[in-house]
Amino acid sequence: MNIKGKLLIIGGKEDRSDNHIEMKECNSKFSPYEILRLLAASNNDRIEIITTASSEPEDLKKTYTETFSKLGFNNFGFMHVCDGSENTEYIERVRQAKTVFFTGGDQNRICETLVKSPIVQLLKDKYNNEEGFMVAGTSAGAMCMPEVIISEAENGEAILDNDIDLGNGLGLLNYALVDTHFVHRGRFGRLSHAVLLNRDLYGLGLGEDTALLIEKGHLATCKGSGMVVVISAKEVTQTNVSKASEGSPVYAENLKVHLLTDNCRFNFEEGKMDTVSQSNDTKSI
Repeated sequence: MNIKGKLLIIGGKEDRSDNHIEMKECNSKFSPYEILRLLAASNNDRIEIITTASSEPEDLKKTYTETFSKLGFNNFGFMHVCDGSENTEYIERVRQAKTVFFTGGDQNRICETLVKSPIVQLLKDKYNNEEGFMVAGTSAGAMCMPEVIISEAENGEAILDNDIDLGNGLGLLNYALVDTHFVHRGRFGRLSHAVLLNRDLYGLGLGEDTALLIEKGHLATCKGSGMVVVISAKEVTQTNVSKASEGSPVYAENLKVHLLTDNCRFNFEEGKMDTVSQSNDTKSI
């Protein structure tokens, strides 16, 4: 299927008015507001911000209003959807939007509220068929995008059987699982466990102030000051993930890892990096 829209999944703690970005002082390629600028091609494009994941939506409203004003965005609004939402006003606002952006909080709250709602069905239709339409999310707002999501998981020194719960996501991303704050919170084990349980899916570990911009449904370009870790269990030769007893450690052989930084591109149809563009240099990988 030729998908016409775009996905922007962000690892959390993106450059905005209330965040201190650790990489700002040490990454020579740091670009202020690089990720959030991608939300709109024009300052006049309508952005609808869904705060359903958050228990403090008013605080997020203040933060994003300040940040978007600095960026010159002047056509945005906030929607705190608290039910399955047959709300005709919300549906019409999504219909008219150029970008719909999910904030952080709790990914389970988003999915429990919206997974079968008319809003998500409309998002899928616009994403598949509307040129230039974008669905974006940060932190929990990114984790809710796939068909399969990490609902709860432990960050332990070992991957243990029964230390992860998976659930149903919004279904906008069908070839990958997503984890956020990936490097800072040490989440390699839990994402590896998730892909070992779903070996046909890639695991996307998004660092903070880092994003993947996904176009045509399968071409993902890394943006931001950190990195994205892509984990694949497609070629694992040995693992006990299906046989381990509760509390027992899980092992795996030939688990593959790719590291993406700003402007690296990964082709999910081919399962490899395409090209890397750094400054004026382009080389094949």
